[in-house]
Amino acid sequence: MAAPLNPATAFVKHNHQTCSGGVMEMADQRVRDAGLRLTPVRRRTLEILLEEHRAIGAYEVLERLSKSGFGKQPPVAYRALEFLVENGLAHRIRRLNAFAACMQPGQTHAPVFFICSDCDVVAEAPDQGVGNALGVAGNRIGFEIERANVEVLGICPACQAGAAE
Repeated sequence: MAAPLNPATAFVKHNHQTCSGGVMEMADQRVRDAGLRLTPVRRRTLEILLEEHRAIGAYEVLERLSKSGFGKQPPVAYRALEFLVENGLAHRIRRLNAFAACMQPGQTHAPVFFICSDCDVVAEAPDQGVGNALGVAGNRIGFEIERANVEVLGICPACQAGAAE
C-alpha cells in the first residue's frame, strides 16, 4: 500500500497525478480488503474529488458526473458520496457543506482539515495524536467517540503570499 501523503502537498505545487494516483491506489486496496465494489459511478466520484485539493459540493459532483454520462438526478451523486464517506474514502467537510477525498483511505484516523478561507483549498493532515487526545477527553467524561474530524480555518501559504504582494 502507498505511504500517506504529506498534507502540505495541497498548499504547494506538486505532481498532482502522482498524488491522486497514490490515493486511488490506496482506495482500490481498501475496497478490495473490505470486499466492497467500487462501481463506475463511485470510482468517477472519487476521481472528481481527487481532481483538486478542495472540498466539492454534491451538486458540483453531480454536474461533473452528468458530463461523464452518469445521469442528472441528485441521488446519483448522493449515493456515491455516501458510499465513499461510509467506507473511509472521502470526508464530509461540514463547514463548507462539501466533500473531499480521504488522503489516507483504509487507515483509522481522526482527520484534521486545514481549510483556506480565501481559496477553499483543503489539506487533510495525518493524525498526529488528535484522535488519541479526543479519546482521552471523551473517556474522562464517559463519552465513546464514534467518529471525529477537526476543521481548522485559516489562510494557506499561497494566499498569504498573494496578500503580501
